[in-house]
Amino acid sequence: MKLRVGVLQLDIALGDEKKNRENIERWMSQTYVPSDVPTAIVVPELWNTGYALERATELADTEGKRTAAFLGNLAKKYGVWFVGGSVLVSTEEGHTNRAQAINPQGELVAWYDKVHLFRLMDEDKYLLSGKKDCLFDLEGIKAGCVICYDIRFCEWLRTYALRGTEVLFVSAEWPSSRVDHWKTLLRARAIENQMYVVACNRCGTTGNTHFAGGSMVIGPKGEILFEGSEGEEAGFVTLNLKAVSEIRKFITVFNDRVPEIYDTQTK
Repeated sequence: MKLRVGVLQLDIALGDEKKNRENIERWMSQTYVPSDVPTAIVVPELWNTGYALERATELADTEGKRTAAFLGNLAKKYGVWFVGGSVLVSTEEGHTNRAQAINPQGELVAWYDKVHLFRLMDEDKYLLSGKKDCLFDLEGIKAGCVICYDIRFCEWLRTYALRGTEVLFVSAEWPSSRVDHWKTLLRARAIENQMYVVACNRCGTTGNTHFAGGSMVIGPKGEILFEGSEGEEAGFVTLNLKAVSEIRKFITVFNDRVPEIYDTQTK
């Protein structure tokens, strides 16, 4: 089983969904090459608005319907999946940072509300945290997605691996000031969970914050298959899913766990 992944590492115009949509359309038009291999495209965290959280009431997409329809039309046009690429969403309970998984028929098949809210970006003041993981079938592949700060919580991503995730998608707005953490954590999550990690970060500058770019595709042994620069770019990589089962059979991490003594260490 093979899967081609495409990372669209883009700048984000703060609070300007129209401009951000046009940018995604332009990059798909300029960089996408058809393939017989199923393809999943990832875009950055909060691609529709950026961190304009104080304007959430004005800008948020109701239940993510508008943004899902936009990505759904692109998915049908190019015959691809869109996975991750979170958006600012309004629900009856409040606002969330929501990643969406959309199939080539343009259907929203799964969504994920960011569980670990990042206080340094005031997410805890404006957003509700998610309460569940996001696992779904992607052309027969066990896939999952999380958002940015979630990658710092190894326990959370281990739950994905324990439920069989083979490819984990990550969307982020990770700053340049901690880019070494970004790269180290992504490789660690791939190695310890023996799965592919496909991570798309934004680039550019908003206010005083410069975002790192440096999107990555990492194999289940920690090998770097793609690493973006600091600017806008697209990267495409074909994954061989056999590599996941092979490394899990060779280094039997999951069989060798001793969970009965972990409880007091994870609470």
